[in-house]
Amino acid sequence: MLKIIFSSEDILRTRVAPAADPVWELVLSLHLLQGRGREPLLLEWRRAVARALHTESDGEQFRLLFALNPPRGYFPDFLTPYASRDGFEAGLAAVRGTPVSLLRRDLTLLAEENPLPAPADALARGEPEVLRHLTDSMTRYRAFAVAPYWSRIQAAVEADRARRARAMLDGGPEGLLASLRPSMRWADGVLEVLDYPDTRELRLDGRGLLLVPSFFCARTPVALLDPALPPVLVYPVDRLGGLATPRDTDDGDRDALAALLGRTRAAVLAAADNGCTTGEMARRLSISAAAASQHTSVLRNAGLLVSHRDRNTVLHTLTPLGRAVLDA
Repeated sequence: MLKIIFSSEDILRTRVAPAADPVWELVLSLHLLQGRGREPLLLEWRRAVARALHTESDGEQFRLLFALNPPRGYFPDFLTPYASRDGFEAGLAAVRGTPVSLLRRDLTLLAEENPLPAPADALARGEPEVLRHLTDSMTRYRAFAVAPYWSRIQAAVEADRARRARAMLDGGPEGLLASLRPSMRWADGVLEVLDYPDTRELRLDGRGLLLVPSFFCARTPVALLDPALPPVLVYPVDRLGGLATPRDTDDGDRDALAALLGRTRAAVLAAADNGCTTGEMARRLSISAAAASQHTSVLRNAGLLVSHRDRNTVLHTLTPLGRAVLDA
């Protein structure tokens, strides 16, 4: 279990990343790609990425990148720099600028658990050519494994941010931290990350915590190993239908879409744009709670909404398909 220790100042300085982090998504996608899990929502993505890797003319291009990102256990902190919150290129520039002492430390830790290819020795020495090779391979991998799906990744992260924003409005910073259950537990100034592979404590010491919602994060949240780095906690979001290619419309789909027709149901869809509970929807549209629940159920079954229950409240947000329908 990971225990993150907050002071009152840390609670006030805790915030949620403004968008999906492109470098974190890339790195965590490498872990999922190599892992044993076979989540139905990611099967088509796995196949597409495997085909792209097979057709790459230079298979050695990605050898170091994959070696640095084993499917489980430790992976180097320097691969996910804090600067990536400012964008992919800023993150790559920070990777290339990693001090040699940090490269050597991270790679030594990784080598204790996993064999590393020969280029890792040059990487540990901070040789610019190898650092450039590493970031070039990250760019090439991103082009076929992450970039084509970026709009869906962003939509899933934005839906989670809407949930966290509502938790903050309703309960303040402590309400935000409490909303991270069930994978985490907040009590008495301590955020416990359950099922964490190691047992350790992270004291924030007034720095606050950056919460990073992530599409490709597996079931267990991720934190950096080095306590001196800016504190970051990456946690998984609901994948909102995953990355599967949209199915061809059949009779069942047409029936579901036909059920969407009507002024009230369209208003329910619009109300969910920024996140809305069943009760709020009923009050806003002047309909009964039972009617609001029935409408959201139809929209959810058609793949346009996703609903998250938190105790006695259900929050409804749009899926990527729902947003596309609303925008159209």
